[in-house]
Amino acid sequence: MSAFEPVTIPDWAWRSAPAQTALRKRDASGILRVAQQYGGASQHRLSNLVGIQQGRISEILKGTRQVTAFDVFERIADGLRMPDHARAALGLAPSQEGGTGEALAGLGEIVRIFPDQAAATADIRHMAAAANHIDVLAVRGLGVLALKDSLLRGSLMTTEHRAALRVLLARPDAEATAKRAVEIGESPESFASGIRHSISRVRELADVVDLEIYLYDRLPVWRLVGLDDTLYAATFADRWEGHESPTYKLVSTPGGALYSGFRRTFEDLRQRAERVV
Repeated sequence: MSAFEPVTIPDWAWRSAPAQTALRKRDASGILRVAQQYGGASQHRLSNLVGIQQGRISEILKGTRQVTAFDVFERIADGLRMPDHARAALGLAPSQEGGTGEALAGLGEIVRIFPDQAAATADIRHMAAAANHIDVLAVRGLGVLALKDSLLRGSLMTTEHRAALRVLLARPDAEATAKRAVEIGESPESFASGIRHSISRVRELADVVDLEIYLYDRLPVWRLVGLDDTLYAATFADRWEGHESPTYKLVSTPGGALYSGFRRTFEDLRQRAERVV
């Protein structure tokens, strides 16, 4: 077998729990071990496939060298012929090969995929500092706006211009809100208390932004942060909170259905919600 021959890793292997954990944590060692276990790739073969010296491959596998560079993860994903769902978990855009990747690349609206909110934080804060119109769809909003070190609060407090901020939060006493609390193992009472605290904290931003706060009564599904014509989308699932979800960075394009669909979702929910500020 040639050292340059592509490694074949079955799709189910990329969906396995160890692989998903390694992808979401951007654990290069774990990813390469998946290639060894399910693709039979030696260190020499991995070196040739991903373009990393064999000595460094050995260090990565031993855990003595960490991989953080985005372009290195791109080379690993390309070299291992990682499927698009695995690339998304790793925080990479779909590949240019295959129908799914070509379709998404052609639309061009998904410009980046982050493995979670933490990975997207610097990008979002950079955009927020210059944004004129900011839309937030959350549940409690504590990690987005209410806490001192939350995602957007610092940017809004320090910016030199006055932005327009629209915030949609779950209604504290709604049945759907109580269901969400149970999903993540919290009591409805404490969960509702967190929302009320967040509303109070977000109200304080009225001194620095043109503020609107709305309360909706549907089961939370999407977490959205809109910054002018850029949108960051994540999900609330029974397995994770919104900040733990992969975060998709979307921009408006003529043929892009996702961006326009999320924007329409936000506006429909806002129109049906109760404005409290």
